[in-house]
Amino acid sequence: MSTEKRESLRPDGWSSLTSRAQRLSRALVAPLGRRWTHTQAVASRAASAEAAVDALERQNLVAAAWLHDIGYSPEIGHTRFHPLDGARYLRDEGWPEIIVNLVAHHSGARFEAKQRGLADELAEFPFPDGPLLDALALADLTTGPSGEPLTYDERIAEILRRYPEDDPVHQAWLEAGQVLRESVRRAEARMVSGSA
Repeated sequence: MSTEKRESLRPDGWSSLTSRAQRLSRALVAPLGRRWTHTQAVASRAASAEAAVDALERQNLVAAAWLHDIGYSPEIGHTRFHPLDGARYLRDEGWPEIIVNLVAHHSGARFEAKQRGLADELAEFPFPDGPLLDALALADLTTGPSGEPLTYDERIAEILRRYPEDDPVHQAWLEAGQVLRESVRRAEARMVSGSA
């Protein structure tokens, strides 16, 4: 097992892993303006949603939150589909597999990949179904594009308004909306019960 993988599993690796994720995100996303504000707020929301995941997985959740939108960076955005570009970059840089897969599949990426004809490419990354993906969806899908807190329904309405009806993002959300609503609800329920 690589040092980074061991680091991501140890509670004492929290600071190092999340600090590295924050630094990389700052380098790639901060130049993008409000995307950086959104990313900071998603990471903060993920940290506050830590009761939704097992204690050993919390650092992976927060690191993935910092990294979820790095694929928007023109430095690494080769396909112009940010979940795929971010995951490929992280994989090539040796980040832990769970973080790579969370970035690849965050917030319904599989629905948009299908709309863009990139489903096979996204399938390079195993789908990490479970509490971590649910908690990342909660953090991302209750945070607006400028970092403002929103309800899930407000966030989806905002996405549908921002993208025209013929855009792949709009079409993906018509299909993904209910599936992701359930994902967010599961994370919220785990936060209340305190059991991942």
